[in-house]
Amino acid sequence: MSRGRTLACVIALSAGLALAGCSSDGTPELKVSGGFMPQPVTDMAAGFLTVHNDGGQGDKLTSVTSAISDDVSIHETKDQRMRKVEAFDIPADGELDLERGGNHIMFMALKKQPKQGEKVAVELHFEKSDPITVELPVKAPTYNPTEH
Repeated sequence: MSRGRTLACVIALSAGLALAGCSSDGTPELKVSGGFMPQPVTDMAAGFLTVHNDGGQGDKLTSVTSAISDDVSIHETKDQRMRKVEAFDIPADGELDLERGGNHIMFMALKKQPKQGEKVAVELHFEKSDPITVELPVKAPTYNPTEH
């Protein structure tokens, strides 16, 4: 083996070992709980859930899709005003709460109005993790999990 080729192999091997040694603190480990959608009374609806991250690396919720609407977005609520956002952070070993009065999923121009007792499938899309599909049970319009 020539000296140049040997040097190239040593550099490649060293780079691989350096990258392995610099690996992140793990990967995101996401799971979803507590999801629900209050029964809509107009052609708009909101969705709420909690994304838990038991992994050592953060992630971001970047979008939500659903067959019930072609216009689904994620919104934050600040100073009693809501606005569309591009993503929500999900911290390592933490959680993202989408809850009444706070950050939430917004469904516009519903194709049909789901009724209490039905379920609405949504797909959550993330920056690093694979999508997660969850079914949101449709609850009473005034349902609040903190009261139940």
